[in-house]
Amino acid sequence: MKKIIFSLLCSITAIGANAQYATYSHDDPKMKQITVQEIGTGALTPALYYDLFHNSYQRSAAAKNKLTFRSAAGMAAYQQIDDAEKIDSAMVKRAEIEALNIADRTGGALDLAWGVEGSKVTDKLNKFEENIRRILQAGGTAVEQRYWQEQANVFKTAIKATQDAYMPNAQRKKQYLAIYRDLTKKNESLVLYIAKLSKSMKTSALLRASYNKPDSKAQIVAAAMGRWRSSAWSYTVNGGSGGNTGFDRDQHFREEHEWELYPGGVGEAVRVEH
Repeated sequence: MKKIIFSLLCSITAIGANAQYATYSHDDPKMKQITVQEIGTGALTPALYYDLFHNSYQRSAAAKNKLTFRSAAGMAAYQQIDDAEKIDSAMVKRAEIEALNIADRTGGALDLAWGVEGSKVTDKLNKFEENIRRILQAGGTAVEQRYWQEQANVFKTAIKATQDAYMPNAQRKKQYLAIYRDLTKKNESLVLYIAKLSKSMKTSALLRASYNKPDSKAQIVAAAMGRWRSSAWSYTVNGGSGGNTGFDRDQHFREEHEWELYPGGVGEAVRVEH
């Protein structure tokens, strides 16, 4: 067992030694090629190999070294520092402006327009719904009340959509004022409709009511008979065409007969013999 462990240690030591030797044992031709490529100094070896196979590369390798390109890139990048700082400053200012725009356009707690116009819109909406509840009392139907309630729901949806919309407070205020104007017009139409329903209900009640006209035929006939008798009496006293004989044939006829109403006429008196 000890022999196996000792053999493994020797192998590891040999590998480590070979690795360090490989790391620090540089190939001179490769080193010169890298030096020429990086900084443009030195010569490519073996010269015969490059003369035969890479002659064009050998002539331009030193001039095309990476140090030249790095220097040119560094100078170009240095000139861009001022531009980058200007762009950074502009972007920072733009970010501040956009932050204010977001705060202005976001609804909810930052809805300044609703804080100014909200109470007016809410009061008008409450009056509109209160008038909707009066439809049944004025003689309307449940279908008509449901229609007007759907109109109220339209305004509620418009208010909620405006509150949640991404728009400036100035534009949001215009939308609230437009909703208020439309709500006012709709409420006026509802008031006129309720008044029409109320008048229609009162008219129907009057038409359904019965009217008992008093029967005054007997009084009319009695008054007519009284006027006729007065006229006849005056004629008898003052003397008629037959002279003052003291005998009145009409009076004698009235004594023998009585006055009755004619069944086919109103207030018409005729003589009927017994």
